[in-house]
Amino acid sequence: MSESSKLRKHLNADALFKALHDDFSNVSDFRQGVPEISMADALMSGFAMFSLKDPSLLAFDERREIDQNLRTIYNIEKAPCDTQMRKILDPVNPEQLRPAFKGPIRQLQRGKILEGMVFFEGCYLLSLDGTGFFSSKKLHSEICLKKENSKTGEVPITYR
Repeated sequence: MSESSKLRKHLNADALFKALHDDFSNVSDFRQGVPEISMADALMSGFAMFSLKDPSLLAFDERREIDQNLRTIYNIEKAPCDTQMRKILDPVNPEQLRPAFKGPIRQLQRGKILEGMVFFEGCYLLSLDGTGFFSSKKLHSEICLKKENSKTGEVPITYR
């Protein structure tokens, strides 16, 4: 088997999700005793919620009862309810998650999958839109987007 075909075998979603789950297994668990839900399952549940674009923890909580994809695609043995997910994941230091995402990125780089996404000085272009998550008519900074009301022309109606 050639080196490129071995590498490609590790670049499909199943392999990348399994690698992510394996890396999540290395995140230290602060809970005492033998937890009912593993740290890897809790972290993968959070990942699944975002990748499946569930609008809230409650929506994911409803999905976890009926969706077999959580087990078959995301390798989640037992998904936490919304309250459990908060209790388990809130104390996790985000720095502990960095290695879990470096591995798949490294695999994609070595497989030359990301070459077409290099934008400027070797960096990748990533499209993110967080403007819908927070807006205020009072709290703002100089770098906030000022959104005008198109009907009244009122400036600014909200800061984002």
